[in-house]
Amino acid sequence: MDDNNERRREDRLEYRWPVWFSEDFAKTMSQGLMVDIASGGIAFVCDRSAGSLSNGQHLTIRFSIPRFEGDDPTATVSVTRAGDICRIEEVGDGSRRVAVEFDTPLAVHPAEITSLKAHCSQGPLMVD
Repeated sequence: MDDNNERRREDRLEYRWPVWFSEDFAKTMSQGLMVDIASGGIAFVCDRSAGSLSNGQHLTIRFSIPRFEGDDPTATVSVTRAGDICRIEEVGDGSRRVAVEFDTPLAVHPAEITSLKAHCSQGPLMVD
């Protein structure tokens, strides 16, 4: 088991969906691609040119997660959360992976909801 998984308090939902982030939403926002999410934080990849990011920096992030209500398997709910960057890793090709810990956790545990939906439904999942 890798070291990152041993530090995690809960499973993460692996989900590829756009995110937008900035120190201040009144300023220019940058775009990234969500890698995974849990109630306490999010990881996304972005271009190195997407702003000057550093560990401990406070960001506001706007993203969507699957909503498993009704019959529409593509339904999402938009969320905005603030948090601090806890890790930045260079991943090659001019990209970096950014991990952010939320100031206020999500009320849901995305990985648990997806797991329950997979066991209770015949419909497709919106995870990679």
